[in-house]
Amino acid sequence: MVTSRNRSIVFFVFITLLKFSHSYGQKVFSLKDALAEGIKNYGIIKAKTNYAEASKISVEQAKKENLPNFNLSAQHDFGTVNGQFGPLFGFNGLGIASSGPPFAQQNNNAAFGASYVTNINWDFFAFGKAKERVKVAEAIAKKDSKDLDQELFQHKIKIAAAYLNLIAAKQLKSSYEKNLNRADTFRRIAVAKVLSGIIPGVDSSQANAEYSSAKIVLTKSIDQEAALSNELFQLLGIAPQVYILDSFFTHRIPKISADSVAIQKHPLLQFYQSRINASDALSRFIKTSSYPVFTAAGVLQGRGSGFRSDYPINQLDFTKNYWSGISPSRSNYLLAVGVTWNITQPYRIVQQLKSQNLISKGLQDEYDLVNQQINAQLQLSDVKIKNALRIYNETPVQIKAATDAYIQKSVLYKNGLTNLVDLTQTLYVLVRAETDRDIAYNNVWQALLLKAASSGDFSIFENQF
Repeated sequence: MVTSRNRSIVFFVFITLLKFSHSYGQKVFSLKDALAEGIKNYGIIKAKTNYAEASKISVEQAKKENLPNFNLSAQHDFGTVNGQFGPLFGFNGLGIASSGPPFAQQNNNAAFGASYVTNINWDFFAFGKAKERVKVAEAIAKKDSKDLDQELFQHKIKIAAAYLNLIAAKQLKSSYEKNLNRADTFRRIAVAKVLSGIIPGVDSSQANAEYSSAKIVLTKSIDQEAALSNELFQLLGIAPQVYILDSFFTHRIPKISADSVAIQKHPLLQFYQSRINASDALSRFIKTSSYPVFTAAGVLQGRGSGFRSDYPINQLDFTKNYWSGISPSRSNYLLAVGVTWNITQPYRIVQQLKSQNLISKGLQDEYDLVNQQINAQLQLSDVKIKNALRIYNETPVQIKAATDAYIQKSVLYKNGLTNLVDLTQTLYVLVRAETDRDIAYNNVWQALLLKAASSGDFSIFENQF
């Protein structure tokens, strides 16, 4: 039997769990959480991470390109060995390797044979071609790494901007909800007065129009909030969800330093510089292709045959035994040093080299343009910070004046001492003041974010929260 005491315990546990589940569902989704989600889930970030890792592996592959070629081969054959005096050209590698004494006529004696070859060859000197190949791979790996860095940096900026925009949209929606409540209050007051015959019916129509206008403005703000929320979650790489955003950005402004910043380490500039470096490395590698290549080689060969030494005299002196045929009975070795130089190669390389040098020049022009744009953006950010702070300092004065005027007119209207037109005008002023207040904080944060984006240092913004 459930006692009253047990019922009280059950009720207490139920209320506790309800509060816990509510608080969990309403967890604050901070900007740091958003940044972590975006870096972890966004497709372009994951793709460029893989590209950077692939380039690092390519460096190791380029380092191994200069290792000597070490080839092992073994073949077991069965066939005839009819030979004939005369020239032979192995067109496209289709020549046959059968060899034997030139008899007066064809015979069909066949036996097993085998060849075992070990070959080592090494381009031991090529005027730095191997080193330049490695440098090209390293430059490409660094380029892809810098590309990942600049993508991460720009993605953080995009997430922060989208997060601030969504906060501003929520603030504006809150203001428009208050405005709708005020419009509804005076609509009901106006309707009551019209029904009592205190004021003409036109006031009721005007009050309804103002209420409808307030609903339209609120609906537009809700639509804008939904669009900005969708944009944010696209940047995060996750499905749209309902979160409470951090109110930190709506109650305080950042501490802004007047120190100058250097943009040489800007991730975007470093990426563009790495493109130039990779192109220059490729030019140096192309240049080495016009030089000779010195090669060392060594060959060890063993051969077996089912045809014995006096087979040219006695064509019956052969065996079809497999093991006798493949057992090596003769061996040869060879050591060689050679040089290969295509003397027409420099005439072809010179055009390719000119083309690559022009590409490097074009990449330098792109670097200069981006550098100019970033410097201009940095100057603009300083101006925006100053203006945002000025507006922030003016909003309290504007809010107080608009609130006082609205309260005064609303009291006068309730007592029949002014008309709805005058009250509506003060309501417009108050809504505008509240809107300016809502975005004043946000504008300061947005201006600081622009400065962080221009300077290439996200910590300028991130260290504020």
